[in-house]
Amino acid sequence: MDIATLSLVHAILDERGIRRAAKAGNRPAASVSAALKRFEAAIAVPLVRREGGSLVPTLEAQSRMADLAAAQSGIQLLLSLGAAGTDAVPSIALTALDRFVTVARSGSIRSAAKITGAGQPQLTRQMADLERDLGCDLLIRSPSGIACTPEGLAAIPIVENLLEIWRRLSRASGDRFRRTAATWRFGSVMPLGPESEIARMLAALTAEWHRARPRQPLFISSTTADELIAGLKNRRFDVVLLDLEAFPTEFEGRLISRTPLALAGHGSLFAAHDKDLRSLLQSNPIAVPSLKSGLRQQAERFISETLGEQERNRLTVTEVDSIPVILNLVTNHGYLSVLPESSAARVRNAPAMLRLGPGYMQSLSLAWQKNALSRQAGEAMLAMMSAPSPDSDPSNPAPIP
Repeated sequence: MDIATLSLVHAILDERGIRRAAKAGNRPAASVSAALKRFEAAIAVPLVRREGGSLVPTLEAQSRMADLAAAQSGIQLLLSLGAAGTDAVPSIALTALDRFVTVARSGSIRSAAKITGAGQPQLTRQMADLERDLGCDLLIRSPSGIACTPEGLAAIPIVENLLEIWRRLSRASGDRFRRTAATWRFGSVMPLGPESEIARMLAALTAEWHRARPRQPLFISSTTADELIAGLKNRRFDVVLLDLEAFPTEFEGRLISRTPLALAGHGSLFAAHDKDLRSLLQSNPIAVPSLKSGLRQQAERFISETLGEQERNRLTVTEVDSIPVILNLVTNHGYLSVLPESSAARVRNAPAMLRLGPGYMQSLSLAWQKNALSRQAGEAMLAMMSAPSPDSDPSNPAPIP
């Protein structure tokens, strides 16, 4: 790691954008983007996500902002000691700064070389390069040894503080890596409720996994299908459960179930419109998840095939990426939605439902990376998810062989 990267990453998070940080730091945008990737790789944590045209810091990034701000202040203070100025931050490696402190405290290149394991010529060149980059002398060489200039003495506490900040950042990442190295990470689309088929599958997986692999923790997270596919690509997840029948060909997997979809709403709405789908859709607000979900894609197809373009333009559609909230809107606030029939029927105070045509199904697929270890884990998870619970409902949709 180097101080230029630390400074650029701070600017990216502070400015919330690659180009804005590049302009502020007088650097090419490609260099700034590379710095972010380099830093994320070093700490093994994603720092930003895209929302529209902006970069939004992740929670991990926000927890590190105080240290990054302190590092930026230390870098500016260090550069102010010499003629390098504080505008363009040179790419000074933290290793070089660490070795400078070792040289300064040991009093000789020879002693510092023994401590660091570096060769004396290499260490001598490294100290000369450091002084050149900072634009000031740090060390006074003499036959009796090495002493510090006033700038060198002032640099020592600044450098030690920078090194401690980096140790905190990398130590947190090291702790995180040690915690997650043996952890399998499973991503799933959001369950409709505790009684839903997806919730049953996830509970069965959790219980069976704990019994079969007590020394291998299982982490389960729920989000949308698009986010799950992105997480599988960047290896944030090892295996994912998607509400899609087809997934990217770069992955392996299995279609495990297909459940009929229904238009759900309060019974009084269906009675008022005599179960006429066109009239229902045009007369009531509709709650759907975002386009990142497979369920929304099915809902969009149903609406497009039921109504004309002008009719669709007059609809009141509310996008909510929370299935429990959608279910509450349906049961308590006069909304309609497209939901899996069998799962919605099992929730408390289940809404009234009209099953859609045979072409409208919620398909659940399990997907994993194309390698032997992921395949083994995915197939084991599939078997565990398919295990019947003690009070299993025989009306649950059977897994597809």
